[in-house]
Amino acid sequence: MKKVFFIGINGIGMSGLAKVMAKSGYQVSGSDKNKKDVALELEKLGVKIYYEHKEDNVRGMDLVVRSSAIKLTNPEYSYAKNNNIEVIKRGELLALLFNKKSGIAIAGTHGKTTTSSMLGAVMLPLDPTIIVGGILPEINSNACCGQGEYLVAEADESDNSFLYLLPDYSIITNIEPDHLENHGNFENIKKSFTTFHNQTEKKTLINIDCGETEKLLRDKEKIITYSIEKKADIYATEIRVENGKSVYNVIIGKEELGEFKLTVPGLHNVSNSLGVIYLAYTLGVSLEEIKIRIENFKGAKRRYDILFDKSIKIIDDYAHHPTEIIATLEGAKKIETKKIIAIFQPHKYSRVKFLYEEFKGCFDLADEVILLPVYSAGEEDIYGITLEELGKDIFTTGKTKLLKTVDEVYDVVKSNEGTYIFMGAGTISQMAYEIVEKLEAK
Repeated sequence: MKKVFFIGINGIGMSGLAKVMAKSGYQVSGSDKNKKDVALELEKLGVKIYYEHKEDNVRGMDLVVRSSAIKLTNPEYSYAKNNNIEVIKRGELLALLFNKKSGIAIAGTHGKTTTSSMLGAVMLPLDPTIIVGGILPEINSNACCGQGEYLVAEADESDNSFLYLLPDYSIITNIEPDHLENHGNFENIKKSFTTFHNQTEKKTLINIDCGETEKLLRDKEKIITYSIEKKADIYATEIRVENGKSVYNVIIGKEELGEFKLTVPGLHNVSNSLGVIYLAYTLGVSLEEIKIRIENFKGAKRRYDILFDKSIKIIDDYAHHPTEIIATLEGAKKIETKKIIAIFQPHKYSRVKFLYEEFKGCFDLADEVILLPVYSAGEEDIYGITLEELGKDIFTTGKTKLLKTVDEVYDVVKSNEGTYIFMGAGTISQMAYEIVEKLEAK
């Protein structure tokens, strides 16, 4: 196998794998509808990218990799299937790379991108391969091809592709209902996480502050627990905020590791750091190095990503699930001094429908809320939820503004000081950047 083609190559998960394959000596090419920043990095590596899906693109390929967003009617996919070219999913290719190394997989409904990025950054002294779902500033990429024995990867439960992985070590940050359009019900999600844990060879680190993860505790031999609320195998004490940073002490068993400082805000990120600290310390990174790298970690791109900071502050954040939204706002309330305006683009009609009860009041920690139309991600609107209805329910302590365009949002932002947090998993990040450009040109 020498020629590998990626359908949907600019996706954050696909592009990372394409980079690793290109750096490993494979002849890599791919296609996508839009040209993104990740395409420039791929092209520098010699990857040929087509911006139109055509049969000719995949002629002569040895392997075709498709993202879950690619439909079965895609002409490249159809040609490959009809001409005996092997086609695999993104998760299957990740597993082929992952299972050859000493793999560390980070899974969970929330926090897996931040946690896997933090672990990758802290373990850089061990020269790991890293494949994560966000741009990691320490490597200025979402992937790197290290020469060390470890591979750190974000594990995707949305379509059960994490079950292709056979980790040596895994972290489970939390287990909550999401992606019910794929799983059907919460019980199926919990079964998948149990299987993922069972497939972990050495140790699974679980956040026992989440009730659902606690149910994995029956397997005492393979479980390491972490907590910010109670004593565990590794836990945090004396958590406080000083000069905009979370400061806390960490204890493993009876060993006090001392004080840690974390720049990315929120108790949820203190929690995320504990699994990182345990694994890095256990696998040989020095304690002093861990402390320095934890404090210097600025987060993955789109995780409380500060784009503009004057009298108006613009923050780009991936939060789109109710639990993530609440955690982001709780963290913001602890460190931001101006009023907080949340600008939210709901992601998928199915998510809004299935998690509607959880969405109720999830923006109540904000001072103001602006609601944008739902980003469909290719779904049809068959659920009958109106923005007016959603706006009333997600923000019960004030009146939600319903806006549609960049210009409408910019008109609000430019004339009102405050901290504006752009939230969502669709195109809202692009809107945030466009508004920053307008502010800088003003």
